[in-house]
Amino acid sequence: MSDELPTRADVVIVGSGHNGLVSAILLARAGLDVLVLEAAEVIGGATRTENPFPKVPGLRHSTGSYLLGLMPPELLATLDVRIPVLRRDPHYFLPTPGPEGSPYLLFGSDTAATRAQLTEFFSPADVAADDALQAELAALRDDLAPVWLADPLTVEETAERYVRPALRQVFVDLVRGSVADYLARFDFRSELLVSMYAVTDGLSGLNAGPDDPGTGHNFLVHNMCRLPGSGGTWMIAEGGMGTVSRTFAEAARAAGARILTGAGVSAITLSGGAASGVVLADGREVGARVVLGACDPYALMDLLPDGALPAPLAERMAAVRRPGTTLKLNLALSGLPRFSCLPADAPSPFGSTIHLLPGSASLIGGGESPMTALRAMWADVRAGRLPAEPTIEWYLHTTVDPSLSDGQGHHSSALFVQSVPYELAGTSWDEALPGYVDQLIAICERYAPGTGDLIADAVPLTPPGIEAHFGITGGHIHHVDNTVSFTDRMPYATGIDGVYAGSAGCHPAGSVIGAAGHNAARRILTDLTP
Repeated sequence: MSDELPTRADVVIVGSGHNGLVSAILLARAGLDVLVLEAAEVIGGATRTENPFPKVPGLRHSTGSYLLGLMPPELLATLDVRIPVLRRDPHYFLPTPGPEGSPYLLFGSDTAATRAQLTEFFSPADVAADDALQAELAALRDDLAPVWLADPLTVEETAERYVRPALRQVFVDLVRGSVADYLARFDFRSELLVSMYAVTDGLSGLNAGPDDPGTGHNFLVHNMCRLPGSGGTWMIAEGGMGTVSRTFAEAARAAGARILTGAGVSAITLSGGAASGVVLADGREVGARVVLGACDPYALMDLLPDGALPAPLAERMAAVRRPGTTLKLNLALSGLPRFSCLPADAPSPFGSTIHLLPGSASLIGGGESPMTALRAMWADVRAGRLPAEPTIEWYLHTTVDPSLSDGQGHHSSALFVQSVPYELAGTSWDEALPGYVDQLIAICERYAPGTGDLIADAVPLTPPGIEAHFGITGGHIHHVDNTVSFTDRMPYATGIDGVYAGSAGCHPAGSVIGAAGHNAARRILTDLTP
């Protein structure tokens, strides 16, 4: 860390995740003296690109967040920054573990081809159901576009103010209810399609199962992709997700903000019940009239003196606290896997989110139904067991973004595994992890034989590993579970004069959105205006 630590600033921001950097840009441009303090040696929080593979040191990889989809285009316009993004086409690949000619789906911009696959491998009813689902989500996406960059209202108030009358009750029921109940409205004939949507949009990053209340909110959030050129899909940030944090950091510094790494904060100090500054881990102090926690809300709460946070807020946040259930298996591959179900002339599936779902073998005459398998997986997690058949999103971005490559032909890939327990019953992660990594690779082998031979290096991050690597309490990638929505999330103003929150644990939700940083900064500027 640079020794140029000031003794005072107008605003100290704790954490250099993308939200903290958004706040830094806006507050510095407003003329405030802004200091960002980051405990790690690199900026970006989970929005970073690293060289994590000891055996393939030149290969770059986004170890945490890995796609950009939910950031509002209005925010990028306000910040006056450009993030280069690459569209994935196709964006979803749903294989089955069978030989060539077995069912599969490659969702992309060619709507006619997607419908033809749905009809051939599933049914015309599934085409109609998918069309109806996408139309309803597009309408909700349009209606809710202004909501992310505004102070949160209750679910019912949000419906009344923003959502067209015909969809108000649908919206309320979706946010409050389960993803399984929402998808059931569309009469899909294929449980595998229902499972795919439930997993990738409803359960991603959650400590919850498909029938749990609030999973519909996560589903809604994950369908708010509005970036230009995205077609409503998630996109690849060129150069990895570190491009997002680097772009924001450059804009913040250009506006006059200072960003110091290796500068962990151990406490927020109060004087007369109001913020007075921070104490660093090495004992040095910085005075400030405003302290903004861009760390997760539970880390922010731990920095405050005991009893300082208003009791109702402390109790509410404690009630919704949950550990993470995500395992990330980062992979360096020496070549591209070959999926056995795909014909030789099929479009390349690489770049897409590849869905390896429990129950997919039911389409080729074996195994239990997908939703039964999904519910069994969640029962295992709740019991502290590692599921034999977890849901896996497999991605491989170097075919779309070769800037990540090491020049030696290696590919950057990962398995995003949902769900696993934070703590294991009867064993430990240290003991169980090597065997579970082998088990995950064996699942890949069922769809793409020979994958194991392509793995040049593997770096797993369990939920406790995510906690340690990125400094996120409980390893929960959304900070606060996305079953918690709108005014029930961490508020921007904590109730302590001068202490604010502005991370993924606030409205609108966890993910790389940036809206919380924008909204927290706007609240600070409003409060500082005489």
